Amino acid sequence: MKARRTLLNRVVAAFLAVFFAAAPVFADENALDDLFSRLAEASEDEARRITESIWIEWSKSGSAAMDLLLQRGQRAMAEGNLDAAIEHFSALIDHAPEFAEGYNARATAYYQTGDLGPSIADIAQTLDLNPRHFGALSGLGMIFEEIGRPEKALEAYRAAQAVNPHLAEVNASIERLVADLAGQDL
Repeated sequence: MKARRTLLNRVVAAFLAVFFAAAPVFADENALDDLFSRLAEASEDEARRITESIWIEWSKSGSAAMDLLLQRGQRAMAEGNLDAAIEHFSALIDHAPEFAEGYNARATAYYQTGDLGPSIADIAQTLDLNPRHFGALSGLGMIFEEIGRPEKALEAYRAAQAVNPHLAEVNASIERLVADLAGQDL
């Protein structure tokens, strides 16, 4: 049954790609540049709205079919069906390998299954395609903490903070790690 569902998902993804996919038009870089400029100077309330707008831009693949795969994967992840989420995100990556959010979403699903190696690999691909991806950077920090590398976690969190200084959990993690590492050689 699982193999049949996997095959069906791939057939649907291929079908949608053929009929709906055009040359991908990813997130509008000019819009993102403007959002990141505004984010640096924003109040906390404005920062929340701007951060949401950034996530919306990042979620634009330029293809209705690829957007559908992302949404299906996100829905499966929200429902706790991580295997299905990974399948959807993998199909998305197969059809849109330059779409960073596909890798980021799959990295999150892998993290939730405890598969840290594949999660790190997808985070690396996300950051290669989108170096400003503060979500991927903060996820990397979480993984480094989990595997007992607090100095690398701090580095990842600081990189996320440099891109988006309004991430409360990242800022709290930085404060905690700085206090924990006080007096230790970095």
